[in-house]
Amino acid sequence: MTRLEERAGEAGLSVQQLRLLGILRDREPTVSELTVHLGLDKSSVSGLVIRAERRGLVRRTPDAVDGRSVRVQLQPHGRALIDQVTARHGNEFARAFAALDPAALALWMDLTRRLIAAQRNP
Repeated sequence: MTRLEERAGEAGLSVQQLRLLGILRDREPTVSELTVHLGLDKSSVSGLVIRAERRGLVRRTPDAVDGRSVRVQLQPHGRALIDQVTARHGNEFARAFAALDPAALALWMDLTRRLIAAQRNP
């Protein structure tokens, strides 16, 4: 079991539900947009959203521009869960980085910057 699976399970979520809540932290996508973000087909995303809505984690609302589309919004209970998981995950990273000496941390930062630059400029 991965740490992500452990963290999701501790919050009573599946990994897919956790990913959904993470995406919704800073946007209100349509179900179609969620299929792209999650890499799932529309029926899988619809089921995921419906189950999350039943738990009070998200809410579906009609799109103001395109009435045929539905937008998905994070609800307070969903935000509390994703914030809890994110905080715990951040604490784990902080402990891991605290174990690095300054030279190792500088090397990690340099390599990370190079990887990001390589992704931006293939």
